[in-house]
Amino acid sequence: SPQTSYATSSDGFQNLYKLRGGKGYYFADLVEGISDISPELRVRFTSPHPKDYPPELLSIMSERDNVCKSLHMPAQSGSNAVLEGMRRGYTREAYIDLIHNVRDIIPDVSISTDIITGFCGETEQDHQDTVDLMETVKYDQAFMFAYSMREKTHAHRQMKDDVPKDVKNRRLNDIIQSFRRNVAVINETREVGRLRLVL
Repeated sequence: SPQTSYATSSDGFQNLYKLRGGKGYYFADLVEGISDISPELRVRFTSPHPKDYPPELLSIMSERDNVCKSLHMPAQSGSNAVLEGMRRGYTREAYIDLIHNVRDIIPDVSISTDIITGFCGETEQDHQDTVDLMETVKYDQAFMFAYSMREKTHAHRQMKDDVPKDVKNRRLNDIIQSFRRNVAVINETREVGRLRLVL
């Protein structure tokens, strides 16, 4: 049945767009409806903004065997200053709280992310905050890139791409190495010897 309102993941997330609110169907309703079609049907989705994981969606994922326990939660950065510059609409602390909430509701969840290194104005401390985020969350998969300016974006209009390429590449390597260390431990301690449905 339709929900009466939409909520973001938590109070720590903002939306640049005005929520329409009111009675209607939301993404959680769609996932639930598709899940109802057949218990043999596997339901997976990808790449919503981290603000779009309301409790209703997480509950459906936890309760339904045919909804994959896999979430793509693009952090982009572990630095509050960089997140603000990117206009992400959340802080590092809100993101980490969401990760903890997701893992409390869906204990066996697999979490992937996107990380960008060398965004405009990124300092060494900003970079270390991102490495620390990688170490804190311990992602199952990560898509990691050095920043490159794109036209028709807020950064292109308002910011300067001022992190040298060699620094971006070094920082990217730090992020990749952190991910590889953590995923190796995850695979050895959690996955070895387990049977997984893959198709």
